[in-house]
Amino acid sequence: MKIIKFRNGLLLALIATVLSSCYYDEVIKPEEVIDVGEVSFSVDIIPIFNESCAVSGCHNGNVAPNLLPANAYNSLINGNYVNVNDPKNSELYLWVSGQKKLPMPPSGSDATITANILAWIEQGALNN
Repeated sequence: MKIIKFRNGLLLALIATVLSSCYYDEVIKPEEVIDVGEVSFSVDIIPIFNESCAVSGCHNGNVAPNLLPANAYNSLINGNYVNVNDPKNSELYLWVSGQKKLPMPPSGSDATITANILAWIEQGALNN
């Protein structure tokens, strides 16, 4: 009887130790999903580039990819910055989402910009 009580006590102590040692520094929230609907390269993506990327000293022909309106699509596609088979691993998406070493634009990107670019790639990265 003493052996059973000892074993049960030891088991309870072990369970209490394991449960009390479970600690999490932060709660990982699921990725926020923004439904942006159908995305057009010329209507939705080019304005992002014009405002944030194709500016003096950046992606206006001085730094690859060239994101000026006349060159952006070919530069992204031919430069392998877009991967329609694995959109979340596209170089373009990794930059704007801040997952690459240097987030683009340097000041950071808002969730709508990131969602539009991801949606465009997921929808086939069309030149529309």
